[in-house]
Amino acid sequence: YLSYLQCGESIIIMQENHAIAELSPAKNTSIVQRPFALCQQDFIVPDNFDEPLPDDILDAFEGK
Repeated sequence: YLSYLQCGESIIIMQENHAIAELSPAKNTSIVQRPFALCQQDFIVPDNFDEPLPDDILDAFEGK
């Protein structure tokens, strides 16, 4: 069935003579490479990034 989609055809999935889904080929979109370090000045990683979080913040994540 993939070959039909690759040729641009749609596929209709039937169940008991009723169409339940239609598969159609994906639209080709051009992928534009983003520049490396695009937002480098917008984000600063603090020196304590790898340190454990305080207990109150951990509790909030755990719903306590």
